[in-house]
Amino acid sequence: MSGEIDAWWTVAHATVGTLAGAAFRIRVRGARNIPRAGGALVAYNHVSVLDAIFVGLPLLRVGRTIRCFALAEEFDKPLLGPALKGLQQIPIRRGAGAWEPLEQMADVIREGGLAGIAPEGTVGSGDQLQLIQKGAARVALLAEAPVIPIGLWGPQRRWPKAGLHYRGPVRPTVGVAIGAPLAVEGDPKSRPDVQGLTDRIRDALATEVDVARRLAPDRS
Repeated sequence: MSGEIDAWWTVAHATVGTLAGAAFRIRVRGARNIPRAGGALVAYNHVSVLDAIFVGLPLLRVGRTIRCFALAEEFDKPLLGPALKGLQQIPIRRGAGAWEPLEQMADVIREGGLAGIAPEGTVGSGDQLQLIQKGAARVALLAEAPVIPIGLWGPQRRWPKAGLHYRGPVRPTVGVAIGAPLAVEGDPKSRPDVQGLTDRIRDALATEVDVARRLAPDRS
């Protein structure tokens, strides 16, 4: 395990990771595509509020951690706040300027870390990708770092957009498909460069989601 795994991440892995493994069957493909060192942006589709857990677990297994956005007010809550701070998640303020949060995430990557973002911006049904927002491309271009596309399928069987439920199956299967890194080049303030990378992220995510759905077919 790398030096990224501190006491907070060890506890998170032992608690949340253990619970996730008990509640779901998790099938991962493409773990070799996780960079063992250096910065990158991890982009994943958004089918459930649980998604970040299933993105983070394969990374932890190879000694990497991930930092994602969380609303600044969440850091003031009694239990959640200390956990977010300990795990070094990235506070984002409502009404913040368009570039400030992107620069914060880019800084994480420039410093050699992995940052995570769901480019759809909101939880969807998963039946098809929603509109891919341009923020992911801008972060990657700002940081001059690769994008790791991750496709997810299955967390919505327990916690879809409508909310948590306990219908069967008792232990749903989750597929996690990790794609090859996308090399990036261009100007984060150039519309054609940003749109071109956004299109590539969309296509890569669509490919990995198809793999994830095969890992966790709807009958499981």
